[in-house]
Amino acid sequence: MRSIIQFFLVLALTLGGGAFWWLNQELPLTAATLDLSVEPGTSPRAVAQTAVDSGVQTSPELLYWWFRLSGQARQIKAGSYELETGVTPYSLLRKLTRGEEALRSVTLVEGWTFKQVRAALLKQEHLKPDTKGLGDAVIMEKLGLPGRHPEGRFYPDTYTFAKGSSDLKVLLRALHAMDKQLAQAWQARAADTPLKTPEDLLILASIVEKETGQASDRPMVASVFSNRLRIGMMLQTDPTVIYGLGERFDGNLRRRDLLADTPWNTYTRNGLPPTPIAMPGKASLLAAAQPASSRALYFVARGDGSSQFSDSLDAHNSAVNKYQRGQ
Repeated sequence: MRSIIQFFLVLALTLGGGAFWWLNQELPLTAATLDLSVEPGTSPRAVAQTAVDSGVQTSPELLYWWFRLSGQARQIKAGSYELETGVTPYSLLRKLTRGEEALRSVTLVEGWTFKQVRAALLKQEHLKPDTKGLGDAVIMEKLGLPGRHPEGRFYPDTYTFAKGSSDLKVLLRALHAMDKQLAQAWQARAADTPLKTPEDLLILASIVEKETGQASDRPMVASVFSNRLRIGMMLQTDPTVIYGLGERFDGNLRRRDLLADTPWNTYTRNGLPPTPIAMPGKASLLAAAQPASSRALYFVARGDGSSQFSDSLDAHNSAVNKYQRGQ
């Protein structure tokens, strides 16, 4: 009887040692890096088979029984995973139960138009291009904002995503981020602001974003446009004209362009344009909400990225002569 007990004890230790050895052995892969996609609702047995089908060279039954005997089979999370050389059965299960998905990132840049945003998303090979071929109006409808113009609605930032994610999900996150930033800026607006709604703030912030060459000038640029709005003076800002021209703009803004009326031409129409003209960042949103206290109505580029601000037309003309005409 004693010898039988010893036999089974030795057998258990041998099996246990073998199992421990296997769990920490590198799994052979058909490539240096493999993509493993686990769909929601996939059973542990199917996950094991999917891993083998993806290029993990081992027995799917062994993987399945490891998942099951570990007690963590039900904790495996759906997602897109990246398996690299050196992965073991132990580290594979840990990755799956922790949901350590393969993440990529895309950066939406301050001052970009929605057209540029769409182009950047389409270049991301790991993003599912669900917006490809769709019109802007259809995209906004899918995002839950039917009838809304997409320009300026998305917050410029770097967004991470799992491989295989929909580009619509990235847009939705950027949309919610802008809603949050805009709400915070509107809440902090100056008491004497001429802006009537958060929409006005978003539009003005987009103009500030496009007109500012040096970051420290944002509050003064916002002050100029706020002062003009307050007294009913035309904004006369070139970026709105360029936006209104669309594909017709060839890189050179001419006098005839300033006179070509579009809904966005602030040389031919008073007040703010009907929509934003680009994505404003946080600094431009705050500058539009809390512009510098000044009486400035004009500004001109100095040539070094900064601007010269003036309270009167005479002072402005002198600044133009100095910085633009070299007089």
